[in-house]
This record gives sequence, C-alpha cells and structure tokens, in this order.
Amino acid sequence: MPQQPSAPVRFGIIGAGRIAQRFVDSLRHVPEARLRHVWARRPEAAAALALAGDASPCDSLEALLASDIDAVYIATLHDSHAHYARAVLAAGKAVLCEKPAALNAAQLEGVLAEARRHRRLFMEAMKPPFFPLYQRLRQHLAQAPIGPVRLVRAGFSTSTAPADSTLFQHDQAGGSLLDIGIYGAFLAVDWLGEAREVQTLGRMSDGGVDLFASLNVRFDQGMAQLFSGLDVSGKGDAMLAGTLGHVTLHDKWWNPAHATIQYNDGRVIELNEPAEGGGLNYETAHFCQLLRQGALESPLVSHDHSRRMIAILDAARATLGLRYAGE
Repeated sequence: MPQQPSAPVRFGIIGAGRIAQRFVDSLRHVPEARLRHVWARRPEAAAALALAGDASPCDSLEALLASDIDAVYIATLHDSHAHYARAVLAAGKAVLCEKPAALNAAQLEGVLAEARRHRRLFMEAMKPPFFPLYQRLRQHLAQAPIGPVRLVRAGFSTSTAPADSTLFQHDQAGGSLLDIGIYGAFLAVDWLGEAREVQTLGRMSDGGVDLFASLNVRFDQGMAQLFSGLDVSGKGDAMLAGTLGHVTLHDKWWNPAHATIQYNDGRVIELNEPAEGGGLNYETAHFCQLLRQGALESPLVSHDHSRRMIAILDAARATLGLRYAGE
C-alpha cells in the first residue's frame, strides 16, 4: 500500500535552481511538511539550498533515494523530469514534479506506468487550482454560474529573460510552450475537458525553440485561445466566457489573487484572495494530504489532467516541427 506518514511529510528535492528555492521558501508555510535532503548536479548549489532549508545535502541521487524521506519534489530542467520521476517512484517514494511532468505524452505514460507499478503518489505541480482565489471562484460559480463555459482565453509573454537563459536552449528543452504555455493548457482543460483539435501558429528562434506560439483549441464544449511567448511583452490575464457572463482572472492569473465576474444582467462581482507564502505552499499542502490518505493521484490535477495538457502541447509542437533530443 502507499506510504501514509502520520508525522510531517519528509521531503527531498532534486535540483537547486530558482524554483527549488521558491519551494523551500513556501515549505515554511506548510506545517505538515519538512525538508530533509537536497541533491543537485552542482554540489555547491545543493549545499546552499540545504542550508537555507535547514536540511542536509546528498552526495548522489542514490543517497537521496535511500534516505529517510517520504516524497521528492523534482525541480530540474524540463528534459529530465520524466527520468527523475521514474527513478524516484522505483525507489518507493512519492513524487511532486514540476511542470511539465514530461516532455511529451509518451514520456508521461512511462512515468504514470511506474507510479502504478509501485503504487506511489504522483502529481504534476500545477499550482493555480490550489490558490484560495481559484477555489473561491469555483465555489462562487457553483452557486451563481455564468452558464456553461464556452471560451477560455489565456496567455502570457515576456521579453525579459536573459539571453543565456535555458528558455532559449534547444538542448535543454527550452521554449515558451513547455514553460509558459502549459499553464494555459491547464486552464483550458480544467474548464473544457479533452481537446479535439489544435491549430497552431508560431515563431521559432535561430536556435530552434519556440519564441511565440498562438493556439486555437477545439473542445466538445467550446474553444480555447492560448498564447505564450519569449520575445514580446504581453499581459498575463485570462477569461472564462459562458452563456450568462464571463470571468476575468487578472494579471499573473496563474498566481490568481483577483477575479472579476460580470453577468449579462449587469451584476459585477469582485473576488480578492491574496496568496500567502509564495504560492507553492498550497499545492504542497494538498500533496501532503493526499499522501497521508494513501491516495495515488490528485482529484484537482489528476493523471488525466496531465495527459490532456501535454497532448495539447504535443500537437502544437508537432505543427511547429519542434522536437527535442531523446524524443
């Protein structure tokens, strides 16, 4: 049976970059979790992060997996997520994996097969649905609906990433779709279900990664208009449009704190729920609860959610002719 720790969940981290640091900072706001160990390919970075989190660095991945941990947060570059997830699951530990959970659908199925084989919890770290604002919005719309959602519009584009960022490196699975576009894919899937058709236009860099992508996605119940970019500055809001009104999730909607609901009858509702702790704490607390319950997947970011998100990105990349090493 899956592990069901009664004491605080003991975490290990693979990776020691910016998102790993944010996870450590957020973990301080999760009483039911503790950081125990850190491993990264750069020992000095692992040591610094472990010191910041009152934890111990490990000399090797094998040492981390053999340590007294219940779960591992995978915070490496996109191209190694699936590899590390399979290794952690095979070692009998639960996995909270940064998005995207894998480069493509085939890799994801390999990870999920490993989770089933070892009966361990696996969850893609897709943070928006765990924010207080998003949950309050769900509750509000259940009581005062905008009708069936027929259109999801979401996107974000930034032009501030430094030229040496891994986002621009083809050999490290850079590009806007995997890093930014997956958030829009989540929002569309969460409200519209499984995509039936994906039409994509995009702009590629000289180095072979997608600098900008614009997607029209058809679902049984409606449409989604999504964009992601790395070479222009574009506002990061989102809209859910139904038959009785629409919702605006304001800028940086993937860290939702403010939403406006406008109904056809003239009503306007403002929802404000500021986040605490950096935001990753909400998904982590949910993950810890699942682990204690002996669950194998999240009802909010289910394995099917992960399948449907990566399917949209796979279709978009296929149109752009974008493949990475090992695919």
